[in-house]
Amino acid sequence: MADTSDPADVAAMDDYVAAIGGWRGETLAHIRALIRAALPDVVETMKWKKPSQPGGVPVWERAGGGILCTGGALKDKVKITFGRGAKLDDPGHVFNNGFAGNSFRAIDLKEGESVDAAAFKALVRAAAADQAAQRAGK
Repeated sequence: MADTSDPADVAAMDDYVAAIGGWRGETLAHIRALIRAALPDVVETMKWKKPSQPGGVPVWERAGGGILCTGGALKDKVKITFGRGAKLDDPGHVFNNGFAGNSFRAIDLKEGESVDAAAFKALVRAAAADQAAQRAGK
């Protein structure tokens, strides 16, 4: 399936990542590449624009399928959040934050930290499968 991202959204995400720069920009660019490798048809968008985040929040979703995960660069980390992360199997132990709730799970990456690429891509694919099952009413 082909990527159906709006070119303006892809450009906005390119700009967001470039503006961050440094290790956080490199980390977010790497995560973005892993997401795109895991799901070539992923749709990239920038949502929730507001004064404190004029560019919005990076969001990866499936066409007609809703949000898979969101990303962002904070002062001391890059955070990737899966809205239904608690429902996903995580045999690679990629999630390292958000365990207090029964829905969200997150991955916080600080300077010098990385994520296991294969385990992360498996998690992205699991999120897509969970979303498809949810949409099918299972």
